[in-house]
Amino acid sequence: MSFRRETADDDKRRTHALLDAVDAAFDDGGRAQYHDPDFEEVVLFGVAGDPSHTYPPTGHGYPRRG
Repeated sequence: MSFRRETADDDKRRTHALLDAVDAAFDDGGRAQYHDPDFEEVVLFGVAGDPSHTYPPTGHGYPRRG
């Protein structure tokens, strides 16, 4: 079985796809009955991470895929 390391582009592509899905889930065409900005912020930090921290952390590499 061969493995390859993910790249920064793989990570960005996955993050943008997740953010698009989060936007779609929270938008609901303006029909959402419940809106909690604190919850949205927690989800966005979970998906996108903290912009002040680098990924992967210093001394680590991207995960292997295979």
